[in-house]
Amino acid sequence: MFKLKTIFTRFLVVVSALAGVIGSAPSAAQAEQPWAARSGKWIEVNLSRQRLVAWQNGKVVLTSAISSGVRQHPTRPGTFRIYAKYASTRMTGQGYDLPNMPYTMYYSGNFALHGTYWHNNFGHPMSHGCVNLPTGKAAWLFRWTGSGTTVVIHY
Repeated sequence: MFKLKTIFTRFLVVVSALAGVIGSAPSAAQAEQPWAARSGKWIEVNLSRQRLVAWQNGKVVLTSAISSGVRQHPTRPGTFRIYAKYASTRMTGQGYDLPNMPYTMYYSGNFALHGTYWHNNFGHPMSHGCVNLPTGKAAWLFRWTGSGTTVVIHY
């Protein structure tokens, strides 16, 4: 009887584990970050991993390597909302003047998500604080987002 009970208990553990895999178990990101389960459209930027994930109703719809700000010009963590979008704009600041910045989505002051034509070193910090994306990914994100889309930036 004891052996049968042990086998039955192990069976239930395996079935429970499989139900989680087959059912609606949270993704690895959701397990790490409970806010990943939020509904609607939102953007997650992981500065430690140099990755962007676009979420819609708890499902990943886009992922991309990014280049965030260098140590001297860091990308600020926090929760923001996109407040302005430009298919092309000029961005200037101390030490840079970049015309025709593609697919720019401002989320905090002069900080933006945008396409990048001057480097292809994604996965490594390269910017003055903005979130650089490959231009094709930025174009997709630009079409997908609306004014007010949430942007969560964290380490």
